[in-house]
Amino acid sequence: MPSIRLLSPRLANQIAAGEVVERPASVVKELVENALDAGADRVDIEMEQGGVKLIRVRDDGGGIAEADLPLALSRHATSKIVSLDDLESVASLGFRGEALASISSVSRLTLTSRTQGQEAASRVEVEGRDMDAHISPAAHPVGTTVEVRDLFFNTPARRKFMRTEKTEFNHVEECVRRQALSRFDAGFTLRHNQRVVQNLRPAESMLDRERRVGSLCGQKFIDNAVVIDAEATGLRLWGWVALPTFSRSQADLQYFFVNGRVIRDRLVAHAVRQAYRDVLFNNRHPAFVLYLEVDPASVDVNVHPTKHEVRFRDGRLVHDFIFRTLHKALADVRPDDHFRGAVAQSFGREIAGQGEPLAGDAAPAWQARGGQPVGPSYGSQTPATGLGGQAAPQQDWRASDQMAFYQSLSGGGVSTPQEPASFEGTAAMPLEQAVSPDGGEEPPLGYAIAQLHGIYVLAQGSAGMIVVDMHAAHERITYERMKRALAEQDLKSQPLLVPLSLAVSQKEAALAESHGANLQQLGLQIERLGPEMLAIRQVPALLRGADAEQLVRDVLSDLIEHGQSDRVEAVTHELLGTMACHGSVRANRQLTIPEMNSLLRDMEATERSGQCNHGRPTWTLVTLAELDKLFLRGR
Repeated sequence: MPSIRLLSPRLANQIAAGEVVERPASVVKELVENALDAGADRVDIEMEQGGVKLIRVRDDGGGIAEADLPLALSRHATSKIVSLDDLESVASLGFRGEALASISSVSRLTLTSRTQGQEAASRVEVEGRDMDAHISPAAHPVGTTVEVRDLFFNTPARRKFMRTEKTEFNHVEECVRRQALSRFDAGFTLRHNQRVVQNLRPAESMLDRERRVGSLCGQKFIDNAVVIDAEATGLRLWGWVALPTFSRSQADLQYFFVNGRVIRDRLVAHAVRQAYRDVLFNNRHPAFVLYLEVDPASVDVNVHPTKHEVRFRDGRLVHDFIFRTLHKALADVRPDDHFRGAVAQSFGREIAGQGEPLAGDAAPAWQARGGQPVGPSYGSQTPATGLGGQAAPQQDWRASDQMAFYQSLSGGGVSTPQEPASFEGTAAMPLEQAVSPDGGEEPPLGYAIAQLHGIYVLAQGSAGMIVVDMHAAHERITYERMKRALAEQDLKSQPLLVPLSLAVSQKEAALAESHGANLQQLGLQIERLGPEMLAIRQVPALLRGADAEQLVRDVLSDLIEHGQSDRVEAVTHELLGTMACHGSVRANRQLTIPEMNSLLRDMEATERSGQCNHGRPTWTLVTLAELDKLFLRGR
C-alpha cells in the first residue's frame, strides 16, 4: 500500500473545486456573491464564449487592502466569519473562504482591487504547483475586478463535460437573474461576446422592483401576480405569487430567497404545493418570487457545498407560516384581481380610468372581510342569493343539500347534494337591461345577458365580455361552502368492526405512538401492538371507504419528512370536491337572468372562484380591444 503523503495546495484546491466550480455559472455565482458582500452598488459581468474563455466581474464595493491580497486567494481565508458563533448566525452570502482558491486552481485568475484609503490599486496572481501569490501595482478605481480566463485549462476531464456555448451562457444568465432578484438595491450589467444582455439599474421603489421582476420573469408574470407581505413570530414573507390561472408546465419560474440567499428546499416546496393544492390543474406548477426574512441564528446555511439548501431550526413553524400566508393570499383573490391581469395584457400596465397599479396592496371592495365572504349590493340586485334566486345567508346552501351533507358526516352514508331544482325562464335579455339599474358601481363580473348552449353564461362589463363555465363556477361555490361547514364541526370517527393490523418500521411505530393525540384529532385512532406492529381502530367517517392502510402509511411518511401531515384533510377535501361536482348545476340547464346574475355575485364573494376544484378556469375575459382586433375596427 502506498505511503500517506500530503497533497499539494493546487491539487487540494482542485479537489475542492469539484464541488464549488461545476461550470462557468458556478464561477459567476461565487464572484457576484463576493461583490455583493463587499457592499457593491453596481456589478458588471462580462463573458466570452459562454464563460470558458473569459469571465470578468467588476464591482464598486469596499475593495481589498494590498496586505490582504495574498490571503484572498488562499483556502479558508475570509473576512466574513471569525468564530463558531459567527458561523451559527451567518448574515453574508459567502463565508467559507474557498471559492477564489478553488477557481484559481482550475483557471488563470487575476484579482485587481483598491480600497478607499489606497492611492493606487494592486493586482494579485497565483502560479506554480504551490500557488504562490505574485503582487504588482495596477490602475483601478475603488472596488474589485476578478478576471478568470481559460476555465478548466489544466483539468481536461472536467472540460469534456462542458456543454455548448449557448447552454453554458443560459446557466450564467439564470444565475445573474437570481442574484438580480435577490438584491434590488444593486445594479447589474451582463455582457456576452461584447453584446449587452442585461442592464438593470438599482430598484428602490415598489414600482421599480416590479419593473425589474417583470423584465427578468416576464411582464405577464407581474400582470398576473398578487403582492403579499405578511409578518408573524419573527418571520416575514413578502413578494409576488402568480394567480393559479398563470401556471406553468414545469417549475421554471419559482424563486425563493431566505435572507437574500436563493435556495431550493423541500420544506418550502411542500408548503407552496399545499397552498396551491386545489386550485391548480393536473401536473401544473405555480410561479412565484418570494422572500423570507428570518433571524440568521434560526437558519443553518452550512449544509450544502453550493449553499443552495438550508436547514431551519424550527422547520414546522416556517412551513406553517409559508403555507398559511400563501393559502390566505390565494383565498383572498377575487375576480377583479384576475381582471387586472387580463386587461393589462390588452391595454398595458395602467387600466384607463382606474389609475392604480395592477399589483397594488389595496383589497377589492368585494373581498372577504373579517374572514367571512360578504356579497356587495349593486343597485336593486339582492346580494348573496342562491342559484334559485332566493335571498339566503352567504354561508348556507339549500336545506336538502345540508341534510345530505350532515348525514354523510355523522355516518349516515355518503350522499351527494341533490341537483338544483329545474330552472325555467328566458335565457337572454336586451343589452340595455344588463346595466346597473341605478347607475351604481359595476360588479367585477358585470351583468348576465345570455346563456350559450346551456353551458356558458355570457356577461358584459365595461372591460368587455365575460364567459363563465356555469358548472365549474357552481362547483367551486358548493365546494367552498362544504369545506366551511365541515370546519365548523368536529371530524367524526368511524370505528372499524375488525381492527386493521399494519406492519411498519420501528421508527414509524414510535412516531404513531408519540403523535397519537394529533392523529386522534384527524379521526385516526392507531394503537401500537408491538415494536413493528400497529392496529388501526378508527378512521374518519367520511373516509371509511378509502384505503385505510395506504392513508396511514402516507400520514406517517409525512410526519417523518415534514413533522406534520395534511393527508386526511387532502383526502377529505378530495371527497368533498367529488360531492360538489356531482351536486352542481349541469350542462343544458336553462337559467334565468336573475339566476345567472346570482351565480356571478356568488363567484365574486367566494374564495378561489377563478378555478374549479380540479384547477380548471371558471371564467375568462374577452376585452373590447381583442374584439376590435378580431373585427379590424379602427383600421
